[in-house]
Amino acid sequence: MEIRPIRTEADYEAALEAISALMQDDPMPGTPDGDRLDVLATLVQAYEAQQHPVLPPDPIDAIKFRMEQQDLSVADMRPYIGPPHRVYEVLSRKRGLSLAMIRRLHAGLGIPAERLIGS
Repeated sequence: MEIRPIRTEADYEAALEAISALMQDDPMPGTPDGDRLDVLATLVQAYEAQQHPVLPPDPIDAIKFRMEQQDLSVADMRPYIGPPHRVYEVLSRKRGLSLAMIRRLHAGLGIPAERLIGS
């Protein structure tokens, strides 16, 4: 079992191909192929975390995502943000979220407060 560190995109692509081939065989854990799959997946995960980090959504994207998930309209956002014109201003990034809005969005829609506060 020759496994090398993933240092370049070419190494990364090769590891993904190897993982794909191994997954087609569906190796049992503890077997040589199962161990190879486990190690390669760990290496790929570490490389992706370093080279291709997934950034959390910004506050407005988090609100829009929740609205889409729950099929909410601008009118449905009134209890959390205020009148429709204010909702539009927030969603278009022309107005920031107030602390009261953040609290209501967190309590009412379950959006994590740390997402709403942003960076």
